[in-house]
Amino acid sequence: MTAPRSRSRQPRQLDAGIFQAEISSFRLHLAAEGKSAKTARTYTEAVRWFGAAHLLAQTSRAGWEEVDGQDVQRWMAGLLGRYSGAYASNQYRALQQFFKWLAAEEELPDPMAGLHPPKVTSKLVPVFTSQELSRLARACAGRSFAQRRDTAIVAVLKASGIRLSELAGIRYNPGDAPRSDVDLWHREITVRGKGGKPRIVKISYDAARSLDRYVRVRAPPRAGVPAAAMARGQQPGAGDRQRHLPDDRPPRPAVRDGCLPAPVPAPISATPGWTAAGPVAQGEGPAGAGAGQGPLRGGCPGKTAGALGDDLRERG
Repeated sequence: MTAPRSRSRQPRQLDAGIFQAEISSFRLHLAAEGKSAKTARTYTEAVRWFGAAHLLAQTSRAGWEEVDGQDVQRWMAGLLGRYSGAYASNQYRALQQFFKWLAAEEELPDPMAGLHPPKVTSKLVPVFTSQELSRLARACAGRSFAQRRDTAIVAVLKASGIRLSELAGIRYNPGDAPRSDVDLWHREITVRGKGGKPRIVKISYDAARSLDRYVRVRAPPRAGVPAAAMARGQQPGAGDRQRHLPDDRPPRPAVRDGCLPAPVPAPISATPGWTAAGPVAQGEGPAGAGAGQGPLRGGCPGKTAGALGDDLRERG
């Protein structure tokens, strides 16, 4: 699969000046209707861009009541000369929603009445070949924490076709079913799409098995498995446990020219919230070791909900 080239976009002018008051009211209207923050931002930025780059820069319009259909048409023609039809169509629909709201709010004529959005040409979506998927699976194969996590991510995406944002929002809490989105036994995952709408997707047996292998390493750490090794995404074996054990002993100061260096401070665990003896509650232990910090990633207590999504976001 060859990745499509993305056309670089220059920074947009968003200072709408005298047109900003109505845009702010439009954003409040969208929030009151329950539109997502992303939708509200997309719509209002499109209107601000139109007001700043066209109405202020290229016309002498003094208010929204003076805007007509030709202003919108000229703006769309300029966008189609620089961007794709799909992008121009999204900008058109944002303006359409704004002018529809403004016409009802201020009893003004809608300048976009009778206009049509830009034509969008459908494009063939590139997909991975079976050989590419096989190479990807082999690259993720293994028993380490990172390898199990990556295998689970690839398997779920391949089996369900969900969006990346939907994958990142998956929660897993085996002790609290209402707060868990994963049902391994029935091979079902609840995801939330655009606007926070939930839906259930089915996954394959292979994807369920990969998820099961991943969540096992996120269980509370077992005796003899160092927390620092778990936090690094490793599953140490018996041969290297001693190598990963944290060392509580301060380094021995070197004597140079008959003088000792400054005193060595008490050791602070390299892993926040942990000492060699185990987890440290917030507010306990050395200064800063546990205060204001949540549990470790990699399977420490309290980190089961949202585990898959959290690790994906941390990778990015």
